[in-house]
Amino acid sequence: MSDLEIRPARPEELTAVGELTLAAYSAERNLVDGVGYATELLDAARRAELAELLVAVDGDGTLVGTVTIAHPGTPFAELSREGELEFRMLGVLPSATGRGIGEALTRAVIARARELGAARVVLCSLETMTRAHRLYERLGFVRLPERDWEPHPGVTLIAYGLELT
Repeated sequence: MSDLEIRPARPEELTAVGELTLAAYSAERNLVDGVGYATELLDAARRAELAELLVAVDGDGTLVGTVTIAHPGTPFAELSREGELEFRMLGVLPSATGRGIGEALTRAVIARARELGAARVVLCSLETMTRAHRLYERLGFVRLPERDWEPHPGVTLIAYGLELT
């Protein structure tokens, strides 16, 4: 995808980034009703303030994807430990799926982890996000079942990790 730029989100894009993230999760039916996650997905301004927020922009300037990078011990980190970098809320504009945007964003996270000297990249994902799981596994991520967890009763998140060392 030579016409794709991945860069930090700009302040004037944050509302659109939040809407894109919510649209991506809604289109894939990855929203769990009743836990307030839609509100969290929409709040890209908070993510930009407390984490690293990347966007993918296509050749005509359209925002087509986003990902949040969380450092261990920060508010958006859910399972990362010292020496790891975590990513969350990977979303691709529904009309842009199938173009390699999710892979490009994931590779950007891996590159950032290497830049920071992290030993591992980690993430957690709903059990139902099988399309994303195939991407992660193709890139070398392996399941970390000992780190699976439930943020809410009946909502299981499964963990993956990619060793960088």
